[in-house]
Amino acid sequence: MKKLIPLVLFISQFCFSQNVSQSLESATKKLLNSSAAYSANLSIYVADENGNFIYENNGNKGLSTASTQKIFTAAAALETLGKDFQYVTTAHYSGTISAGNLNGDFYITSTGDPTLGSWRYDGYKPENFKQKLIQSLKDKGITKIAGDLIIDDSYFDFQTIPGGWPWNDIGNYYGAGVWGVNWRENQFDMQMIGGEIKKLNIDLPKVNWVNDIKTGGSSDQSLIYTAPHSNVAYINGTLPSKSITVSGSTPNPPLSLGQEVTTWFNEAGIEFNGKVTSTSEQRIAGEKITFAPKNNILLEYKSPTLDKIIFWFMRKSVNFYGETLIKTLGKEKKNVGSFDAGISYLKDFWKAKGINSVMINFADGSGLSPQNYVSARAEVQSLLWSKKQPWFSEFFDGFPTQGNGMKMKSGTMKDTKSFAGYHTSKEGKKYVFAIIINNYQGGNISDALYQVLNVLK
Repeated sequence: MKKLIPLVLFISQFCFSQNVSQSLESATKKLLNSSAAYSANLSIYVADENGNFIYENNGNKGLSTASTQKIFTAAAALETLGKDFQYVTTAHYSGTISAGNLNGDFYITSTGDPTLGSWRYDGYKPENFKQKLIQSLKDKGITKIAGDLIIDDSYFDFQTIPGGWPWNDIGNYYGAGVWGVNWRENQFDMQMIGGEIKKLNIDLPKVNWVNDIKTGGSSDQSLIYTAPHSNVAYINGTLPSKSITVSGSTPNPPLSLGQEVTTWFNEAGIEFNGKVTSTSEQRIAGEKITFAPKNNILLEYKSPTLDKIIFWFMRKSVNFYGETLIKTLGKEKKNVGSFDAGISYLKDFWKAKGINSVMINFADGSGLSPQNYVSARAEVQSLLWSKKQPWFSEFFDGFPTQGNGMKMKSGTMKDTKSFAGYHTSKEGKKYVFAIIINNYQGGNISDALYQVLNVLK
């Protein structure tokens, strides 16, 4: 009798999986036969927690994923850098200090901390960095800086935006680029009233605005166009006539930080009459680049640990974090802080974990580029591998609970929707799944995919 029990359980589980597979097939066919999916491409793959196959439809087909691609970047970063990894921002000075006078330049440099000045982390907000930076000057008795304020943003390469990002994305807050020194997540918030620009929360040095906003409607239908290092910013579209805040990507974060630091000097009674510049600006102007000295350190300011960064990266889908992580992986593993180096490492990383390289055609680390092509099967394989790692709880914690009550990462772009995650059914069966659809036209695309995924509930 005892020998029959495992056989009975196996048959029971097999029949249960068959029923789920059949239900998924029926739901998938219903989706693909809908008028909105007439020209759509779909990739879906479902396995149990042990990796046993349950169901697929074009599981190997590479499609544009949008933000579910973040699962690859997050997991590779946690494994490669470690969940306790921290970025470091440093203040230095050149010259000498005599009778309260700094006879030299003041420098701020960083290893690319994406959280510097972020509003998301208690103890790491702009005022926390301000307090520690000013205190470091007071501890040295500095009351006057005779030289310049130089933001050394040379840790990463000069290219701040991944190739292939659409022009109508990069000026908006979700399209922020990556510098060696970042500030306030490289995002600015702008108050608009009656279509007119009233107030910005940070200074954008040298930037001139062209405003083609029209008023009407009840929601934000505007687009901001800024480019890295550009002194022209453009906003168009429609906005309600009432007061509303729109957010864009800062065209020159190092200079914005530098300008803000000069106001801190003034508030603290530290005399400063020099100019504010960065190593990037020196390069653009053809000037001699003055890097931060290795010694004369006034402050070492560490970021939150990587596990906390990954939480917000996944939970709020912060594209800027993903691209910073890509450059960090390139710098740490290939000694080149570039998107190309980081993407190359990311592909090699997942290929080494057993994923067929043709199913992971990455173009960036966040999924914003429409040039990304990834299959649902590859996403499931990455999720299964991540589930076995010691940092999995921190990784899983970042997954949002979506509208159908399932814990999964979502991705959204024009005519693109994807979900990838983990779910335990009411019978206790644990699933790992991914579903991606491209070129779905009209209707509620999320609800359409929920109808398929709800089979797993």
